[in-house]
Amino acid sequence: MNVDGKQMRPIWFDEDTKTVKVIDQRRLPHELIVEDLTTNDQVIHAIKDMYVRGAPLIGATGALGVYVILVQKSNRGEDDAWFKAECARLRDARPTATNLAWGVARVMEKALSVPLYDLRVSTALAEALEVVEEEAVNCQKIGEFGLAIIKEIAEKKNGKPVNILTHCNAGWLACIEYGTATAPMYTAFDAGIDIHVWVDETRPLNQGARLTAWELGKHGIRHTVITDNAGGHLMQHGMVDLVIVGTDRTTRAGDVANKIGTYLKALAARDNNVPFYVALPSSTFDWTITDGIKDIPIEERDPGEIKYVQGLVDGKIASVLVPPANSPAANHAFDVTPARLVTGFITERGVCPAREDEIMALFPEKKIG
Repeated sequence: MNVDGKQMRPIWFDEDTKTVKVIDQRRLPHELIVEDLTTNDQVIHAIKDMYVRGAPLIGATGALGVYVILVQKSNRGEDDAWFKAECARLRDARPTATNLAWGVARVMEKALSVPLYDLRVSTALAEALEVVEEEAVNCQKIGEFGLAIIKEIAEKKNGKPVNILTHCNAGWLACIEYGTATAPMYTAFDAGIDIHVWVDETRPLNQGARLTAWELGKHGIRHTVITDNAGGHLMQHGMVDLVIVGTDRTTRAGDVANKIGTYLKALAARDNNVPFYVALPSSTFDWTITDGIKDIPIEERDPGEIKYVQGLVDGKIASVLVPPANSPAANHAFDVTPARLVTGFITERGVCPAREDEIMALFPEKKIG
């Protein structure tokens, strides 16, 4: 995507230095910092501490992380047991997003298919870069399929702005290019459709206020940052035409795990007859489970993320304590929206209802048994 005239991705492989580089998203929008990932510990730290975040980007980071394992100074060459153990450590860096395990397993298995160390390294890098490019293309296709939904609403509104609400950041920063939830927005805007986006702040780390607003602003899309609890009010007053969110893991039956607060948006959308779509590449489906509430692990993060708010103070990034210092806090990072509340999925193969038979019709090769 274009940032102040420069094409950028949140992760890339620098051919000159043979190094994996990422944007440290903790510092946005106030500072644009790029970090090198040269060891598995650094990759794991970047994932856990959310230098990188968002299901497709976490998957791509895991894929490139397998290459990093093989070339880090402490690597053990053709020691398969050590390599598998390091990949397992990387895979377990965060529990909810299924893309991480998918990306790590895909590249690890490809690397293990060749016996010689030098060939294993080049094979891992090639496969990881293929994962990165595939995810970028998939997000572009999500934008193309999602455009039809926005276009239909725009035609019904006779040229009035289409108001879209989104939660968290499912933009290019969370993916590689285009984003998932934002891909239809970028595509619609570029097609000349008048859109306006309501951006949930998305506590506790404010990925909406910090990241989605920054992205949309750089692309020239009109948007308004709102409190997380404002969505229901806006829907009641006819100020939201469509909700589009991303997801970190979705069951083959259509239950959706996404940033905490998504479930409440889905309930408000259902109560106010507002279409609620989830945009995702196929890599984010967990084809092995059907019951999201029971089977999707929900990450619980550091309570300090709740108690402290980060922002710009006198030109410097600072953290400010909000509640009493001795008050406990609970930080559940995700919730699960049941399939019954989802209007449909926007995928790289098309749009479908949130039903197992419809999902599997789009992806018949994923059928189990």
